[in-house]
Amino acid sequence: MHLSAALAILPDLYVVIKTGLWPTILAICHTPSLLLQPHELSHIFMSHVWKLFSNGVDGNAKATKQKLITPHAYGVVLDIGAGHGHTINYLDRSRVTKYVALEPNTHMHAEIRRTASAAGYTESTGSAPHPLLRRRTYQHDPLFPPTCRHSHTISGLITEVLFYEHCLSDRRDVGWWQAVLDAALERVFRGRWIEDVGGWVEGEGVWEMDKEMEEHLFGYRAGRFVKAG
Repeated sequence: MHLSAALAILPDLYVVIKTGLWPTILAICHTPSLLLQPHELSHIFMSHVWKLFSNGVDGNAKATKQKLITPHAYGVVLDIGAGHGHTINYLDRSRVTKYVALEPNTHMHAEIRRTASAAGYTESTGSAPHPLLRRRTYQHDPLFPPTCRHSHTISGLITEVLFYEHCLSDRRDVGWWQAVLDAALERVFRGRWIEDVGGWVEGEGVWEMDKEMEEHLFGYRAGRFVKAG
């Protein structure tokens, strides 16, 4: 991996820190007890960063998401790590009866509500199945029966996974640089690269993004996985 490719992330990191640091400091000044809540601090930081980056990141992935999500999403859609709910914009309303947003960062929930409302989905009542995984459910018909009541039943109900996420590179040199950044990703941004997307062996499998992303530390993989059996 060329050193220039490894260091290309630095300008983006500068913008990220510049965007999120000051609002986070102000939040600490207002509520000093946040210093004892590292998870909440990272959520506050990331909520400001995502306000700046989310639309651009989604726009760059529009063609891939239209190909991946629109023709394949149907019934009840569980959006894991929903962010600002951009997935909603790719759903075919005639095929998707309910959208469930699973987003641990509560500072992003207002944006999810706005996006869902604009697309014609309304929020139903319900509480989180896990104290760190806040669930919000949106649907066209408020009388539509809920699919699951407890988090442990979700895996048994999912029949198809539409995957679009950062992954560890197959290249050893790129993976080494990703490992260097891994601690910061987990502690500050509450995220890590996904190491394995196997186990859902039927369907279209996984495809790489274009070759120019090979040396990119934040390259994506996308794919459709259908539950075997």
